[in-house]
Amino acid sequence: MTEPHTPTYPLHIQQVLDVLPHRFPFVLVDRVLSAGDGHVHAIKNVTIGEPHFQGHFPQEPVMPGVLILEALAQASMFCLPLAPGTIGYLAGIEGARFKRKVVPGDTLHLHVQLEYFRRGLGKTVCRAEVDGVVAAQAEILFAVGKA
Repeated sequence: MTEPHTPTYPLHIQQVLDVLPHRFPFVLVDRVLSAGDGHVHAIKNVTIGEPHFQGHFPQEPVMPGVLILEALAQASMFCLPLAPGTIGYLAGIEGARFKRKVVPGDTLHLHVQLEYFRRGLGKTVCRAEVDGVVAAQAEILFAVGKA
């Protein structure tokens, strides 16, 4: 009998892509710095070349809040106990708050804590920070189903 594989951190982009089903331009986690005990610390490097900056807003590029929430949801996948062939689907967002702009050149630190996971339903408490300052926070609900 083989032991389950224990990842070594940080996880670089190719290892992130092995876990997430998302692909460019929608993969919003660049690296997972640490994970364990229901906690994840990941990063998203925000660059001017991302397609949403062409229209949001050309004169003052700002990362859309919904994409910050999506980045937090993607980071959450690294603390959900997913069986092979399953995926966590976004089921809800509670208490989302946006505290500061996220702009090209920022490194978005994604901090996720698993609050619970029972019978295929889970909830994470999340915050996104830039330079140690909270940019956004939310509680994210998941339903696990077949991939």
